Amino acid sequence: MGVRVAGIDPGTRSFDILGLEDDRVILDVSIPSEEVAARPGILIDVLRRAGPLDLIVGPSGYGIALKHISEIDDKDIFLMTLVRPEESDIPVLVGLKRVVKELRKTDLNIYFIPGVVHLPTVPAYRKINAIDMGTADKLCCAALALYDYTTKRSLPLSEASVILVEVGYGYNAVIAIDRGVVVDGVGGTRAGPGFLTSGGLDGEVAYLLGALRKEMLFKGGVKTIAGGDITPESLPEEARVSGPARIAWYSFLEGVEKNVWSLVPVMSRVDAILLSGRLSRVEAICSELAKRLSRLAPVSRVGGFKAASKEAAQGAALIANGLAGGFAEGLIEHMRIREAGGTVLDYVVVEDLKQIYLRESTTLKNKQL
Repeated sequence: MGVRVAGIDPGTRSFDILGLEDDRVILDVSIPSEEVAARPGILIDVLRRAGPLDLIVGPSGYGIALKHISEIDDKDIFLMTLVRPEESDIPVLVGLKRVVKELRKTDLNIYFIPGVVHLPTVPAYRKINAIDMGTADKLCCAALALYDYTTKRSLPLSEASVILVEVGYGYNAVIAIDRGVVVDGVGGTRAGPGFLTSGGLDGEVAYLLGALRKEMLFKGGVKTIAGGDITPESLPEEARVSGPARIAWYSFLEGVEKNVWSLVPVMSRVDAILLSGRLSRVEAICSELAKRLSRLAPVSRVGGFKAASKEAAQGAALIANGLAGGFAEGLIEHMRIREAGGTVLDYVVVEDLKQIYLRESTTLKNKQL
């Protein structure tokens, strides 16, 4: 029996679970996030039915430094969800919190992984006042994209300099991978408009909103702009006949384009642009993004494993394989995922959020350039 692992992606619409025995898919399940929030034990049942697993990458939200389930405490759960105590009605975040608490009661060998901001390959000066440079699931997508790109071309990891564009149902993210390591990223709450989220907010808008509620991070994007019952699949056609949908369409496309070009200065070169996420599976969206982005470099979709699960779940399983000493060990070592450290609040200096929420002071004295 080979290395048996699983990866979990806590998506906005669904929790996806992908299992691998070496590079063979043995588990491929999707559960609506609302169902997971209501019955978190269902996820454990799925994992148990897969048989013995050597290692599982758990749903890590915004990410934490690599940590075993036995070490997870309430502070870690807060850092993974970033929900103020008075707010508790976002299904995916409620589900994530409840799942982690249920997983702590099991004997499963589960690890939680970092986001982009935790990586030592991203210089400190790029992290200032940033939290969402790419959540843990987006890092999983980056790992899958790098593996897929180099494997297909028989390239050493150090020879791959690519930009990943992840266009999910809720959020977009753009991640710069230079010479096989992540060097920068623009996460969903800082990127251009996604299908659900508004993306980065003008500071004056945030000020006038007053106390920003978590639910606001799940609206203001394409769905809000276009109105009605628009879906990713219907968006391209609606944009032909509806003024609001047309505005949403161009806002979305140009937002992605600007985010990609914003990362060019941090790259030694750009060999390719790789697309992943639910919206990249809509042919009209994929072809339009490819047309726009091909001015910079060749564009292609991330292939991944032959599975229905989203790329984030596939990448999580790939990282799990590497952590368990499987064929992907060289990948995660090259990406320096084990060396990730700190918290998502470490580089916020506009206010000392670390002191406010963790009762710990933020200091940049010991941070490396």
